[in-house]
Amino acid sequence: QVQLVESGGGLVQAGGSLRLSCAASGSTFSINAMGWYRQAPGKQRELVATITRLGITNLADSVKGRFTISRDNAKNTVYLQMISLKPEDTAVYYCNARTWAGGDHWGQGTQVTVSS
Repeated sequence: QVQLVESGGGLVQAGGSLRLSCAASGSTFSINAMGWYRQAPGKQRELVATITRLGITNLADSVKGRFTISRDNAKNTVYLQMISLKPEDTAVYYCNARTWAGGDHWGQGTQVTVSS
């Protein structure tokens, strides 16, 4: 099993920055990709960014140029640096770990609120 613990959410004004962290524990050897998804009220959960163990990244078009995903494999931690935040970035952000076998593990979620 894989456990994920997120941190770094909070309230920020539009144009501000936040950094989210997600630390994995347990069967971390089984993890290939890690990433972030978000879910705003009344909307479906959507992909924000992912990064593979080899460092290949994928970002949603809506966050390209503003968000950066990075990973420290030695610490089993993935980061999401967010700048130029917009009110539409307000959501619960969930950390995801996908195993080599294709299984998904989720964190408990961290709230990001961007005020206008």
